Amino acid sequence: MQKPLILVTNDDGISAPGIRNLVHFMNELGEVVVVAPDSPQSGKGHAITINSTLTYEEISMKGPQKDYAVSGTPADCVKFALDKIMTRKPDIVVSGINHGSNSSINVIYSGTMSAAVEAGVEGLSSIGFSLLDFGWDANFMEGKPYIQSIVEKVLKNPLPEGVVLNVNIPNLKKEEIKGIKICKQARAKWEENFDERVSPHGKKYYWLTGYFNNMDDSENADETALADGYISVVPIKFDLTAYEYMERLEKMINNR
Repeated sequence: MQKPLILVTNDDGISAPGIRNLVHFMNELGEVVVVAPDSPQSGKGHAITINSTLTYEEISMKGPQKDYAVSGTPADCVKFALDKIMTRKPDIVVSGINHGSNSSINVIYSGTMSAAVEAGVEGLSSIGFSLLDFGWDANFMEGKPYIQSIVEKVLKNPLPEGVVLNVNIPNLKKEEIKGIKICKQARAKWEENFDERVSPHGKKYYWLTGYFNNMDDSENADETALADGYISVVPIKFDLTAYEYMERLEKMINNR
């Protein structure tokens, strides 16, 4: 039987430890093609390149997979992989492992998750993985059995059209992780401000600062699960229509 074809991408760049660990995990499950940004693209969301050209090159990395570095965003990488690099559609697309959380509101800013969403737009089963450790020396091996198990289950049971999985892993040892919880996205936001400073030349400049404000302590929220030592899995949709408001809006706009 033909091995499943797995496309791997990320937003931290093709040489980041997170993606190199994910590639290692996926090599044990199927045939792997890596198409990822040639430099860090964190926080780019679903940006695509339209005002400049893209380039790519095949690079040599350890392992049996093929690796391609693209001079674009995570969403660019998925588009480019499907159109120019891969000879057949992948059976699954996995993005990550991100250095840091993509739970709650972070999902809309995340390049990792935007790559997974772009794959979902193309009708492919896709998963974004993140570890709650921003360190470059983070230990990604602790989540290996869970990551492989989730991917294997999705390969056997493809996701419904329009659904993508957002998986976040607490920064714990394997034996400390309590299991996996299917969750909703927690209601939270960043309380932000711009720290004003002055350069030696007298010009003002600003650093974005702030703190994460979790306003949701419900039992089935992803932030709650992660705080309790569980891996959170949130099924997300990229159809942003507020269906529950349509009838009310119709009455308001058309005075019915």
